[in-house]
Amino acid sequence: MATIEPQPPESALDARVEDYLEDKLQSAADLDALDALLETVDLQRTQLQTQLDAAARDLDTARRTADDRHGLMQERIAEFRALQDSIDERVRETAASDAPAEAIARLQRPMQKLRAVELARKYLVLLQDVERLRRDAKVHLPGSPKAALEPYAQLKELALKLRGLPGSEDLHLVDHVEAVTENLWAEMKQIMSDELEAVLKKRSWPRVDPQSEMDDEWIACVEKLVDIQMPEILHSPEVVPLLPVDVMANIFVAEFRFHFLSDKPTSKAQSVGSHCFPWFLSIVEKWEDFFRDNLAPVLAAKFHDTPVAEKTVYADPVCALVTSLLMVMREKVHAVAKEAVGNTPFLSTFIGQLINFDDAIRSRFNYDGGDAENGWPGLTAEVLTDHFEVWFEAERKFALERFETILEAPDARRIDYDYAVVGKMKPTFAAVRIADLLRTITTKYERLRSLKYKVRFLTRIQLDILDGYHERLKGSLEAYQSMTSALGRTLHGATKEQLAALEGLGALETLCKVIGSADHIVNALTEWGDEEFFTELWDQLQTSSGSAGGSSELDGEQDITSSQRHNGAIFDETIVAYSSRRKAAEEILVSTLTDAHAKAFRAYTQRPQWKTIGDADTIDPSQLSITAELDLPLSKLKENFDFLYRALSSASYRRVWHGALSKLQDLLWHSVLMKHHFTTLGAIQFAHDGQALAAVIERHLSGGSSALEELREAMELLRLPITLPEDVTEGLTLKQASARAFTDNDAARALLEEMQLQSLTPVNARHVLQRRVENNENTGW
Repeated sequence: MATIEPQPPESALDARVEDYLEDKLQSAADLDALDALLETVDLQRTQLQTQLDAAARDLDTARRTADDRHGLMQERIAEFRALQDSIDERVRETAASDAPAEAIARLQRPMQKLRAVELARKYLVLLQDVERLRRDAKVHLPGSPKAALEPYAQLKELALKLRGLPGSEDLHLVDHVEAVTENLWAEMKQIMSDELEAVLKKRSWPRVDPQSEMDDEWIACVEKLVDIQMPEILHSPEVVPLLPVDVMANIFVAEFRFHFLSDKPTSKAQSVGSHCFPWFLSIVEKWEDFFRDNLAPVLAAKFHDTPVAEKTVYADPVCALVTSLLMVMREKVHAVAKEAVGNTPFLSTFIGQLINFDDAIRSRFNYDGGDAENGWPGLTAEVLTDHFEVWFEAERKFALERFETILEAPDARRIDYDYAVVGKMKPTFAAVRIADLLRTITTKYERLRSLKYKVRFLTRIQLDILDGYHERLKGSLEAYQSMTSALGRTLHGATKEQLAALEGLGALETLCKVIGSADHIVNALTEWGDEEFFTELWDQLQTSSGSAGGSSELDGEQDITSSQRHNGAIFDETIVAYSSRRKAAEEILVSTLTDAHAKAFRAYTQRPQWKTIGDADTIDPSQLSITAELDLPLSKLKENFDFLYRALSSASYRRVWHGALSKLQDLLWHSVLMKHHFTTLGAIQFAHDGQALAAVIERHLSGGSSALEELREAMELLRLPITLPEDVTEGLTLKQASARAFTDNDAARALLEEMQLQSLTPVNARHVLQRRVENNENTGW
């Protein structure tokens, strides 16, 4: 079998040629153009060959150029490495040599001299500028102060700029420029002040009529002084005394020093309140109209449309005069304060006088010290900044000593029956004096401006005294209870004198002292809590304690708002404590009256004569006399009524007796009514005794017998007759009432309504009817 040889793969060129020929020779007609096609192909081949030869030449040229550049680069790299090695070698040699250091050392001294010369040149230029500005400022005075301010302002700016440079604290030049600036300002003011002083001397100031007017020259000098001082006023954070007013006030300052800062008798510290302060106020008052009438228009025009136009220390000449005079007064006050620190009684007097002086300055001259919002803190604030602790401790010591003196006074625990009219609570002498002491303490600090100072007085003096007196009242009640109880006497013991003091009305008096004293303090604190001072103080405390973040003015002080933040009054917590003590004393008083009545009525409750038999129909109840055993209880009752009526207020009096009479009704109900059986005559006698008891109560306490209403109704039911008198056609007998009461509750209620007995219940009504002998023995009706 013949084999077929595999054909080699067709090359891409052959495929392209085949595609070309198929494209060009698609028909027989295309063969005629074969020669032209061959010529075209040959031409294209020739062109392609030419391009190929040119590309080969370019490639050869590029290869030669690249080889040349590579060789040149290698040469340069070799040269660079050789140079680097040479540099490294020279650096090593230089580092190992001393020549550079020697050269630097030789050049250092000439360079220092050169810098010193340059610095000296700059110093000289600066000093020349400073001296030039100083001369330029002075040359305009006193004729044109505004023109003098321009070079002064440049000099001031230069001083500030130098002081702001790093390292300026070590430069004497800075100190020199500042000293020149300060001296220039002093000279400028002195030159202008001398001009005004010359004018004042011509006018014989202050021996002028306070109602007169300043002339034009005088006013012109004032205006010049204000002009030269204007930058200082506008840029100073503190209040600056007006220069023209200072000049006019110099004569008053000299007079002040002569009288109060010398060896004159009026210079004594003890004379500051009687001589120094009145002199100051009288001087300002004397010249008040003169300054305001003459200078107010000038100052208003000068400060118009400036940031200080609304400040009275500049706009009001009288306030400006006060500011100028306060400088020397401040010196006097601090000297007196320093001396008073060693004499605490005088220090207390002095602080009070100083507070009055500050208030007089504020009120008489509307002085706010340049702070319209917060007002002038006063000289008192300055003194207390240094001496508050000494003053406070002295006031605290005086107050606590006075408190102890009040408590230990012979009449301290006596009731002051003349303190108020009948119907008002009668406190003890001690309570009245303690309230007065607390009020006096308030006057010591109510005009202080610092909230911290006020809180110190309130918490560490007034509240301490209130707490101490509260503890004293509490101790009195506890001592009374221990002496009036068997267990207390056994545990704590009691002297014969103490027990004797509680006999008779002594027990009531002891309790009334506590009630009256506590009530007096409660009323005083309630009244004070509504006063403007304490209301504002409470608001300040609330604001201070409620502020979030930052340090409060009360840092380190006792927080008195934490436990009463929502009560709305500063003394609420203390009032609650004293009210509780008053209430506790009233409750003990009720218990004491109950015990006293139980002892007084003991014989009456044990009387066996309620079963007396007699002709009840012929007895006139109005002609009956009270039971003999009731004389002592009624006498005791009257005595207690009379005493408590004098000692207690109407409200407390009624409150106490309502509780005591309710207990008395329980006593008579259980120990007489429910304990004994009654005949008709006995029931009538018991009812008559009840009427006598009610009459005594009504005579001393109108409407007070209502506390025995249930007992009265029980007596009315108990005294029903066995039979009705012949001349009586309407009414109930004991048998009828008993039959209806024991039928059921509805019948019993109907019976009580018919008899108009509203307090008795059906159950109690049946118990009462059972106390009649006739019902108890089931005798025939």
